Amino acid sequence: GAPSCSGSCSLPFEFERGRSESSGDEDDDDEDDEEEEMEEEEIEGDTGTRFGTDDGELESDDDRERMINLAELTPYILCSICKGYFIDATTITECLHTFCKSCIVRHFYYSNRCPKCNIVVHQTQPLYNIRLDRQLQDIVYKLVVNLEEREKKQMHDFYKERGLEVPKPAVPQPVPPSRGRPRKVLGSVFRIPPELDISILLEFIGANEGTGNFKPLEKKFVRVSGEATIGHVEKFLRRKMDLDPACQVDIICGDHLLEHYQTLREIRQVIGESAVQ
Repeated sequence: GAPSCSGSCSLPFEFERGRSESSGDEDDDDEDDEEEEMEEEEIEGDTGTRFGTDDGELESDDDRERMINLAELTPYILCSICKGYFIDATTITECLHTFCKSCIVRHFYYSNRCPKCNIVVHQTQPLYNIRLDRQLQDIVYKLVVNLEEREKKQMHDFYKERGLEVPKPAVPQPVPPSRGRPRKVLGSVFRIPPELDISILLEFIGANEGTGNFKPLEKKFVRVSGEATIGHVEKFLRRKMDLDPACQVDIICGDHLLEHYQTLREIRQVIGESAVQ
């Protein structure tokens, strides 16, 4: 017999040899047809072996996938403010630029423009035009190994060190099946973002003579984030009242003179619910 290779190469070799021998014998048509049928049956029966579905290696799309280095994707999953990977990825709806949630909220304390393209996000409340991008955040957690676990541990340690209760992840509630005609639920037209969790009442006490002209506050009720400091409140008052830079502004809560570094949430916890006035 002729030598043959093992695996997928033996069958094509034998098939070609059978065809060359049978072509030389043109008189015996019946024997030629039988040999061709036998060879076709052998090929069809051993198709799994040729393509590696039984004992051979499986040649699938996964084997041909190109491995991508994480460095190629890094520019698309980095926050341009903190230069780190996205944490609670938040997108501006006006220009679709994405940042960490804490980074963009802190940025909007001082400006109402996008940090990347400088577009005006909102004239007065830029926090209204940001949305969490959960799909992008899931992609970041899958690309960067152990990023989600490290972030959860840091958040847990942060709250434990300050004696605060660790917030639990939000679990979607099942929607009960409706009976009969579905009823339209009319929600509130104006919704306050959860980031603005502190309402403050600003009362102007007075000023010494010769401090210059100033505009009165149009609205004395303001809703801001609890992470805002007294320094942020002072900047807000100076801008709204057109105060002279040389004018000194003291912010008092009851009998307490507040410092610039104190946050509104800390003041509420120390002094009480009536503190933020």
